[in-house]
Amino acid sequence: MDNTVGSLSQLQKSLIIGTVLGDGYLRIIPGRKNALLEINHSFKAKDYVDWKYSVLENITVSPPKMRRTNEGRIAYRFYTKQLPELTELHRMFYKDKKKIIPNNLVLNSTILSIWYMDDGSKCGNSDFYFNTQQYSISDQNILLRKLSKLEIDARLNKDKSYQRIRILSKSIPRLRELIEDEIIPSMKYKIV
Repeated sequence: MDNTVGSLSQLQKSLIIGTVLGDGYLRIIPGRKNALLEINHSFKAKDYVDWKYSVLENITVSPPKMRRTNEGRIAYRFYTKQLPELTELHRMFYKDKKKIIPNNLVLNSTILSIWYMDDGSKCGNSDFYFNTQQYSISDQNILLRKLSKLEIDARLNKDKSYQRIRILSKSIPRLRELIEDEIIPSMKYKIV
């Protein structure tokens, strides 16, 4: 079985899609033809960034670097090379420079686990969330339908003045079943 999609392996493509659903950004630098992926997390997530880098290393320019933001936060980030496959994903996930959810998105356990490591959180044992506040309500409804196809029931939940996705307690075992084996050790606290 061929697990390569263009110059990307299936794992790399799933990691990129999960990252774009979460904290990652695809961008096309003005005057350039193809998109790149920026992965930028708090330095506290260093192990996670290093893991992402290990999966994407052959399409990156240089290893992750620390940098202090204007707000005094310490970030840890890296960029990929500019690639046609990333440009295709950019076309899917961005409209008028704003991140959207494409109707043809297909979730798998790897995409779901990356998205959860990026944007998932839990409060106690029965409240699991995807922090999707940056998406429109219609995009969040697409995500709810995509989760439903994986047999995960979820609803929109008010978070201050925004909505986010809350996994219904009856579906938490299914979420765990799908992603638990793919959550890296430093991120296990989000799921146990």
